[in-house]
Amino acid sequence: MKIASIELREIRLPLIHFFETSFGRTTERRILLVRVRDEDGTEGWGECTAGEGPFYSEEWTESAWSVIKNWLAPMTVGREVERASGVSSLMRSVRGNRMAKAAIETACWDIEARRAGVPLWKLLGGVREEIACGVSIGIQDTPEALLDKISREVAAGYQRIKIKIKPGWDAGIVERVRAQFPDIGLMVDANSAYTLDDAPLFREMDVHNLMMVEQPLAYDDMVDHARLQERIATPVCLDESIRSSADARKAIEMGACRIVNVKLGRVGGHGEAQEVERVCRERNVPVWCGGMLESGIGRAHNIALATLAGFTLPGDVSASARYWEEEIIEPPVTVSSRGTINAPAAPGIGFEIKRQRIDALTVRKESYTAE
Repeated sequence: MKIASIELREIRLPLIHFFETSFGRTTERRILLVRVRDEDGTEGWGECTAGEGPFYSEEWTESAWSVIKNWLAPMTVGREVERASGVSSLMRSVRGNRMAKAAIETACWDIEARRAGVPLWKLLGGVREEIACGVSIGIQDTPEALLDKISREVAAGYQRIKIKIKPGWDAGIVERVRAQFPDIGLMVDANSAYTLDDAPLFREMDVHNLMMVEQPLAYDDMVDHARLQERIATPVCLDESIRSSADARKAIEMGACRIVNVKLGRVGGHGEAQEVERVCRERNVPVWCGGMLESGIGRAHNIALATLAGFTLPGDVSASARYWEEEIIEPPVTVSSRGTINAPAAPGIGFEIKRQRIDALTVRKESYTAE
């Protein structure tokens, strides 16, 4: 595969309903899309999952745009690799910036699958044609609004409910949710909003039979998470702390978590995500696919990833209609009444790109070609 050109563009996509975490409230996504063409004219699409500000991670929309424009695109355009798995090595000299790298890397996986005439999930080594889906619900204006949203998502069939928590919106909220929904699969996501001093709070929540508590402590920590896991019965799940397969191995060995969330952008693309899955699977640690309010392109890549054998827990891949009035792929992602999504049968990411829709949403774009 020889990378002939890269097109980078930013689209603005309004959310149907705001999404709030301990970082703040999001009403519109600024999404960077990458279209890569090879020398034969085959194209693939990737998505940078960086947020609008440097809160979930150091990366954000503007930093990713700059890094792709000034460094990653020049490093990859005109270069040839045997397979998409080799694209990351072309960008190795740039430290970090995994979300920016993943946008290019995942687009190249889409190309390889299209050239092979197979769905991306099969190229990755996926083992299931249907994935289990959960849903992530942000912090709401009132507890009643949260309970109402949960009721609707449970009725829609989602197999697991994740709610965001932050100081002041935590134990009492979980108690109310569990009282109204005693049997649902329930987890909480703290997005690093707490410290080890808050261990009594998490012990208090042990009684509510949670599937897991996700990233309760610092975004780059493992040590205190291991100490917290020793003190509570609820499994700790690491998200932000796991940026590579090496991180996953270390976290498991030191007892910092019993579950791992895998996000394509956070680990740098499909190649490293496969390695994280393998490390966890070999150590009997379940993984699941996390979401970053992706458009349909990022969502399609997540579906492919979630077909791997180690993804035994319902992920955050949910229906397009929960987020967008109109998608940028066709058909939109839908979830069955059983809370599942079928892996697509078409080659590549398995969905058609709605180019006119993307053009209408685009606020800037740049192209890079081999000289």
